[in-house]
Amino acid sequence: MAISDPNDRYVRQAQFAPIGESGQAKIQSARVAILGCGALGSVASELLVRAGVGYLRLIDRDLIEWSNLQRQSLYVESDAKQALAKAEAAASHLRQINSSVVIEEVVADIHPGNIAEHLRDVDLVIDAADNFTLRLLLNDWSLSTNTPWVHGGCVGANGQVRYFTGVSPCFRCLVPEVPDPSDVATCDTAGVIGPATHLIASLQSSEALKFLSGNSSAINPRVLSIDLWRNQIREIGIDEHLSNQCPACSGGQREFLDAAEAGASQAETLCGRNAVQIPGGSRRIDLGKIAERWQSVAPVQATRFFTRLQLPDDQTLTLFRDGRAVISGVRDIPHARSIYDRYIGS
Repeated sequence: MAISDPNDRYVRQAQFAPIGESGQAKIQSARVAILGCGALGSVASELLVRAGVGYLRLIDRDLIEWSNLQRQSLYVESDAKQALAKAEAAASHLRQINSSVVIEEVVADIHPGNIAEHLRDVDLVIDAADNFTLRLLLNDWSLSTNTPWVHGGCVGANGQVRYFTGVSPCFRCLVPEVPDPSDVATCDTAGVIGPATHLIASLQSSEALKFLSGNSSAINPRVLSIDLWRNQIREIGIDEHLSNQCPACSGGQREFLDAAEAGASQAETLCGRNAVQIPGGSRRIDLGKIAERWQSVAPVQATRFFTRLQLPDDQTLTLFRDGRAVISGVRDIPHARSIYDRYIGS
């Protein structure tokens, strides 16, 4: 028996004067995309669903592993046991938190050929990506559509947040090119702690609520950089000189969006995982037929998003509808490609 009224769900948030009833109504009519459902995206999506965002699109290419549970608090042990797609598991949990929010899950690898499709018709994007190439692609798309987004990044105990308007200045003013891998720490090399990712995702969500509720004047115009371990907080402005020389927002270049062959991403080892992702190009896969074919080979797990083949030596091949595959248990790209070709075909 309920002891409170479901209509009171947002009453405390609406009592916060800068939001009020009108701001809450704006939040409930807003459409947001979360690009990445890992440490930042899983937390930000939960906060926005609890805040009552009307529509949420969850986009992620990855699967849940045991090492995710240390910081990705939306997921539970059963998700890791089944190695579910993050977007699928996140959507399931979020619908139990707030059934009034319309949630769309997208299991896909974002590239120049599909970013417009998957980010269509949204008011704001939350950046929870795990690589700079994707962020620079998002930046190009944002400038081409004038759609705002909230950047967030976190490694170790360090993180940063900034809201970008979809005009100048932009993310490329800060990061002109994809950094050399030797110059950038990752979760695979430096680790990461849960309090840091939760803090950064909370700051992203706060900036998002300012925008969505009609309080853009309260948004921080600087990069907020935090070292949680050393208790250091800095605000970093973007020099006008950098913006004037930016090839993207000032020069009009969209080289990440205008990649020569849309979708022709390279095979890559996945951050923090003993796994390799093989791109699928433009092919579409009949997962049902693949599952039938594999039944005589080894144990098969099939969902509406992927089909997984359990191979010897603790190796798995997870195939998605777009032809993309994640081969777990290997870090050598040529070896992963040989497994892909053997069971799927080149």
